[in-house]
Amino acid sequence: MAGPPVEGAGPDSLGRQNRRLLWLDGTVSNVSESFVANYVTPFAIALGATNSQIGLLSSLTSLAAALGLLPGARLGDGVAGRKRVVLWAGGGVARIILLLIALAPLLLPPPLAVTVYISLIALRGFVGQLGFPAWTGLMADLVPEQIRGRYFSGRSIAMSAAGLLCVPLAGRLIDLIGPPAGYQASFLIAGLIGFIATIIYSRIVEPQGTVARRTAGEDAHGLRALFERHPRFVAFTAVAFFWNMAVTTAGPYFTVHLVRNLGATPTEIGILAAITSISTIVGQRIWGRVNDRRGAIWVMFICGLQIPVYPLLWIIAPAPWFVGVIYTFSGFAWAGYSLASFNLLLSLTPQLHRGRFVAAYQMAAFLAAALGPLIGGALLAAFSIQVVFAVSAAGRLLTALLFIVTVKRTS
Repeated sequence: MAGPPVEGAGPDSLGRQNRRLLWLDGTVSNVSESFVANYVTPFAIALGATNSQIGLLSSLTSLAAALGLLPGARLGDGVAGRKRVVLWAGGGVARIILLLIALAPLLLPPPLAVTVYISLIALRGFVGQLGFPAWTGLMADLVPEQIRGRYFSGRSIAMSAAGLLCVPLAGRLIDLIGPPAGYQASFLIAGLIGFIATIIYSRIVEPQGTVARRTAGEDAHGLRALFERHPRFVAFTAVAFFWNMAVTTAGPYFTVHLVRNLGATPTEIGILAAITSISTIVGQRIWGRVNDRRGAIWVMFICGLQIPVYPLLWIIAPAPWFVGVIYTFSGFAWAGYSLASFNLLLSLTPQLHRGRFVAAYQMAAFLAAALGPLIGGALLAAFSIQVVFAVSAAGRLLTALLFIVTVKRTS
């Protein structure tokens, strides 16, 4: 682990130390998330949640995250100490909420426990996004553009490796203890490990950069004019809205199908997540180099044409082992898409107003992610889960093609 800043050290040395701490923070944070991310829906099912409540869980979480970006944008642009914003939001309150989620089902009867669980998950999404614009702006300042592809791919590889080990461990823990107590223990461990990442992040030395200051005359018209000066960003955000709506139309229901129809256990869910981590590690290793050589737009386009295939494969999945095949290929494609999307977002946002631009992009993505599960839920109630998957695949393909005629054409 990197030590404290050395007095008299140059900016290059300090920059390398900050990036090492970012790397370590991301790895430990992902260890924490390994005990949570893949088990949010199974935990809700164990508490007795219906399909409608599963869709509501996903929608409310995305909507709450979008609302969190409104004050988050002001904090990201208007506070010199962006690190403090990140520490208090995602690094502090959001991890305290994990501990509350672990304890709540012990204290409440089953019907009320589901409602409180959904509310706390949504609140965690809100608090986490309060610090996201500040976190993104600080990341852009700490990592020079010419090394972002390699750096973020390497950081993501370390994070995925942590997930590879810990997600199956969490699943086995849940199976040994049994639901819902096993899920509670997993969330409790996640919260405690998360605070270690918070301590690591607190040691980063924030550079003295330019922070946007709002004037009394700045209003919605001024913001609109600001966005109009960046048409590529507007096109990118519009595509992200439709893409996320198509993705989340099926997203919450993959796990429902896996647990209820294919009979997967928590241990099997953990093993499948480990398969995703392996393919993601391979993908990040390859796509990071391709991103630096060919550019983020090219990587997003190539990966975006692959991703629509995977919901169609879910339609014919006979058992959890087949989902492992799907995850092997989808993890590789999503590794490239996510890496390139983040790098493209950084390159399309001006430094002075990056907090507001990032917030606008994330709000569009989260609002779409709030609508998607509602559309999927309505299709599931009227038809079948196979129809939900087919509609999601069609929406993903159309959006990938839309990317060609908007963002890619303006490059």
